[in-house]
Amino acid sequence: MASPSNILTDDTLLSRLDQALFWLETKLALLGGIAVFSLMVLAVISVGGRNLTNAPLPGYVDWIEQAMPLIAFVGVSYTQRLGGHIRMDILIGRLKGRPLWLVEMLSTLAMLALMILLVWGTFSHFLRAFDMNAPLWSRDSSMDIGIPLWPSKLIVPIGFTVLSLRLALQAWGFGRALVSGASRPVAVPLYEDAATAAANEAKTVSGLDDTGAA
Repeated sequence: MASPSNILTDDTLLSRLDQALFWLETKLALLGGIAVFSLMVLAVISVGGRNLTNAPLPGYVDWIEQAMPLIAFVGVSYTQRLGGHIRMDILIGRLKGRPLWLVEMLSTLAMLALMILLVWGTFSHFLRAFDMNAPLWSRDSSMDIGIPLWPSKLIVPIGFTVLSLRLALQAWGFGRALVSGASRPVAVPLYEDAATAAANEAKTVSGLDDTGAA
């Protein structure tokens, strides 16, 4: 995984778009964190109610269903920006310069093509649950307390759309590096070996900057 400081910036259009999208990705990741915290609060309320008054929180499982897309999908683009998704580095780690940028660009374009298909499929799934003429605009609802399911189904194509934008920017960045031969292109996660990644993570956790000052 690349550290945030490993994503280079400059005053180009690509870098400005990267930073603007990262602002959105950060807010979505925060929203996912709030969803996790909310589920913890609901769990305490439900378990406490069951033990103290024999009355667990009604629709607890329904609320979990609603929150899961927030937890699972809104942070994927943020992680992609930092290069944090699982990947095989056996080959990548041996490449440098244009061969590296070519492989990175091709793999990014392949992921982008897949994500575009997933956006189309998940949005179609949302449309099957959404009806402007139905009560609460919903054709289906949760089994316990009848929460409309279309909001949680809409979150998935939104998350995938943001990820598609991120992949498009990264493909642009790798393609730009391929043409120019740049050794450290902007707006893309740069490969780090295990030792460098561990050192950067330790630096982030300790709260030290590049000079070693807190």
